[in-house]
This record gives sequence, C-alpha cells and structure tokens, in this order.
Amino acid sequence: MAEFRLPKNSRISKGKRYPAPKDAKNVKTFRVYRWEPESGENPRVDSYDIDLDRCGPMVLDAVIKIKNEIDPTLTFRRSCREGVCGSCAFNIDGKNTLACITRIEDIDGDVRIYPLPHMPVVKDLVPDLTHFYAQLESIEPWIKTDTAKPTRERLQTPEDRAKLDGYYECILCACCSTSCPSYWWNPERYLGPAVLLQAYRWIVDSRDEATGERLDDLEDPFKLYRCHTIMNCTNTCPKGLNPAKAIAETKKLMVERRT
Repeated sequence: MAEFRLPKNSRISKGKRYPAPKDAKNVKTFRVYRWEPESGENPRVDSYDIDLDRCGPMVLDAVIKIKNEIDPTLTFRRSCREGVCGSCAFNIDGKNTLACITRIEDIDGDVRIYPLPHMPVVKDLVPDLTHFYAQLESIEPWIKTDTAKPTRERLQTPEDRAKLDGYYECILCACCSTSCPSYWWNPERYLGPAVLLQAYRWIVDSRDEATGERLDDLEDPFKLYRCHTIMNCTNTCPKGLNPAKAIAETKKLMVERRT
C-alpha cells in the first residue's frame, strides 16, 4: 500500500486562545495563522477574542490591536491604511484582499486571517514576494524610447490617456496572482495576472516606443498563454480592476500583429 505524507510544516495545528476582557459585550473571534520558521514547529492558528466596542471598524484595526495590546509577537505588513500601498494583503475569510479596507461587520462568524496563498511564508502573515517582484522587473515597467531625450514633457491626448484607466491603478498587492490556479501550477514561467496587467499598461501607453519588443517578450507558451480565463483575479482585486481583460487584450494584439 502506498503511503503519502504531507511535507514538513504543512499541517496546521490548533494554537492558543486569548479571551476578551470579562466586561466585553461585543466580542468577535479572530483566527490568525501563526508560523515561526526558527521554531521548527508546525504552523498553528491562534484565536483572539476582540471587544469590537474598543476596536476600529476594519480588519486591520483588529490585527493592529492584537499586536499592540494582546500578542506583540504577531508579524504582518502594513503601511498606508488607505487601500493604496497593498502591504496588508491577506487571505481574509477565504478571499485575498486588503485588511485596511475590509470591514469587520461584513464578515459573518469568526474572522479567519491567513497569509496570501501559494507564496512561501517568511513568518506569520508575511509572504515572500521576491519572485513576484522579479517577475515584475522582467517586463520592464517603465517608459522605453528610442528617440532622443525630449526637450519637454511627453504629452498624450485625452483619448490615449484614457487607455490607461483601469490599469495604472494597480497597487501590486499580489491578491490576484495568488488567487490564480494557473499561477499556482506554473509560478516559475507564467507571469500571473498582476504582472501581465502591468505589462499591458505599458504596451498601450502612447509614450512608449517598445510595443513590438514588449509583445515579442510575451510571445511564449507560458508567460502569457497559461491564462485560462478562470477570472479569480478579477473577482478578488481589491481595487476593482480587471486583470483578465488586460490579458485578453494582450492576446488580441498578438493575433493582430500576425495578420
């Protein structure tokens, strides 16, 4: 009989419970993924009972309260608290999103908080984004030109500028890429929805003069064409963007240049 075992540190155990103060009347439980690589122990899920009458309205408010008042060992990223920086991207209640714009009252029952899926975990809620950023760098996300340095600002018509709407707003939180099964299966070669959206943003920028070069670089069985239009990326984007559309438009440009 074949015997299968999960990899080391892949089993999640039940962790500690931190009760709310005895006088708390409006209590909600937050179940938070915890893992310390140096300990050699399996990950665990700790439970924190939070008095919502003494906490801000967003999930990030609760996480910060846990860090500041209950368990200072909790590790996570955060910065702007305005849905702009993308630092506090977690898997919350089964969906990749930003903790700073997710209201606690919108979640039924216990609030489950995990790091973004698929990414290696550095500690607790902090994923390792090294590979993600390397893929972003590979598409050269900046204006590329062959002409001489201009003597004035590179101008755009309102129509050309409008082509960037829905793409330039990406904050690179990685929620979409880490929700994509194709990215889970082919992370080394498929660029993923976030990076492909960024690639399209520069392809359609009228000020850029390297469109052909950019399309040539994406002409690969894996970089672009592993997208199977599952649409998880669009469903989960906390900024309401549509990476699937950017990928589809890129594929259309590939077809048009061959005809």
